[in-house]
Amino acid sequence: MKNFNVGALRQAIGGLRLDGANALVERTLAQHGLSMPQGVQAPFAAARSPAPPVPQGASFTADRFDCAAGSRDYMVYVPSSAAQGVQGLILMLHGCTQTHADFACGTGMNDLAETHRLIVVYPQQSRGENAQSCWNWFSPGDQRRGRGEPEILARMASALALGHDVPQGRVFAAGLSAGAAMAVILGQTHPDVFAAIGAHSGLPFGAARDVPGAFAAMNGTAAPEAARPRKAAATPAIVFHGSADRTVHPLNGQRIVADTLAAGPDQTLVDQAKARTGGRSHSRDITATLDGQVLTEHWVVEGLGHAWSGGRPGGSYTDPAGPDASAEMVRFFLDQPLGGRPG
Repeated sequence: MKNFNVGALRQAIGGLRLDGANALVERTLAQHGLSMPQGVQAPFAAARSPAPPVPQGASFTADRFDCAAGSRDYMVYVPSSAAQGVQGLILMLHGCTQTHADFACGTGMNDLAETHRLIVVYPQQSRGENAQSCWNWFSPGDQRRGRGEPEILARMASALALGHDVPQGRVFAAGLSAGAAMAVILGQTHPDVFAAIGAHSGLPFGAARDVPGAFAAMNGTAAPEAARPRKAAATPAIVFHGSADRTVHPLNGQRIVADTLAAGPDQTLVDQAKARTGGRSHSRDITATLDGQVLTEHWVVEGLGHAWSGGRPGGSYTDPAGPDASAEMVRFFLDQPLGGRPG
């Protein structure tokens, strides 16, 4: 999902029907040597995606969060099973051109929330902050603690966790594409808030500091840089990427994992496996500390483009084939030990 945060594109999209907007996005992608992945719903399908149905006893409500760093709208899903005690909270960050309701539909995370007693929060990026609703992962002002989008999102997650009696150390962040890149940033800037992160088709921390750099990073042509904070956090991460992703190069997934491991202990254990799920082959590399604490899981799904693996057809940027990324992320999050992190 490209960022096209330019005034001309904003004005052009404002006067187009959905099919015209899709065509414009495809032409702009083509100018940068990219294209829409086959079999993936068009990005502006999000505008037509309703919120997923809500079972009896659950709630899915819209609200707005305000703090000193700024404001964002959000939706929060509270499962009917929460009455038995909440197990955790997941902050779900959509990709470019998506909405929070669309992302909820496509990932099916609310269904998993019912099963596992999870609060799920879906922030919405403001069109005023980015013309294509991308989280500004490539902006230096949004790559640090105490300001910008990381601060807004971390405070939002903390406030809602407190309001719903979420156990300490059970707050997580996950996202797709630009949302995944922002989840990675949250893992570095607020490791005291987020116990683990999930990155699907995302980019490593500090991969770019401007729009041209973002294009280079997404193409996989940017030189790897030691962009981590001086005291990088070894925040556990589960990373999904499609081998056929032509929008965000799979090399970026490798770099997210490499950064996490570089911040962890010197000695680790690695387990590698290959399997076939839902018609797609995939590899999974697991790295754990010597005492068995899993630090990273790296999933590469063969033939998957720029889309959520195992996603639901009701949302954009989804592919129903392959392993269920949502279910695997929830498993990874809930398997994290309470208190402390690998070091």
